[in-house]
Amino acid sequence: MDQLILPLKRYAQFEGRANRREYWMFQLFLMLVAVAISVLGGVLAIIMRGNEDALAAIVMGFMGLLGLVWLATLLPLIAVTVRRLHDCNQSGWLYLLALVPGGGLVILVFALLPGTPEENRYGPVPPEFG
Repeated sequence: MDQLILPLKRYAQFEGRANRREYWMFQLFLMLVAVAISVLGGVLAIIMRGNEDALAAIVMGFMGLLGLVWLATLLPLIAVTVRRLHDCNQSGWLYLLALVPGGGLVILVFALLPGTPEENRYGPVPPEFG
């Protein structure tokens, strides 16, 4: 479980490196949280399907909850992505490509590539999880 939330503990640390496992385990954690919130909202919506006012309130409430989770995890997500780029010996400023249509594909490629096996200008090789 510690592997899933390690980027939350290092939420504003932009220096250093993050291996593939740290990056993808955090992505998995974010997906599991979003799915859990969505499923819970769906179950409550099915239960309240006869009451339109309650259904609208449930949908708005869970959309707001998903928005809050997104806001709470935005900085840790940017930080772990920058550290992942550092692991591939790329500048963290490359993350700005996410603002350009199609630029996220470049970040995805670097997230999938293995990091440099030796120390680079961003620090030593990050330890593997046990």
